[in-house]
Amino acid sequence: MKIAVPSTGPEGLDSEVSMHFGRTPYYTFITVENGVIKNVESVPTPFEEHGPGDIPNFIKENNGDIVIAYGMGQRAVQFFNQLGIKVILGAYGRVGDVVNAFLKGNIKTEENWKEKGDFGHQH
Repeated sequence: MKIAVPSTGPEGLDSEVSMHFGRTPYYTFITVENGVIKNVESVPTPFEEHGPGDIPNFIKENNGDIVIAYGMGQRAVQFFNQLGIKVILGAYGRVGDVVNAFLKGNIKTEENWKEKGDFGHQH
């Protein structure tokens, strides 16, 4: 399984989850086998500007199975789902803490993330 997390920097598990998956500078890709983290790679986001479906396709090209993010529009979620990629929203904090909590089955998410910051209105 490969988890993709939009990240504020290239620090891998020590980076923070980016608040906006579409404007994040990096994606941290975490390869997990039998519940154990086997590899961590930070990849710069390849787009200055992106169109609908670009980021889901980028995640798919990098063999992502799951995206753990803070916020994301419904259209993006639909693109991910069409590609067979599971989406978990409302995640925040250090990437390593979030991924480890997910692997243990006790990830904490902020259920009212849509009401925070600029998620509170339509784009």
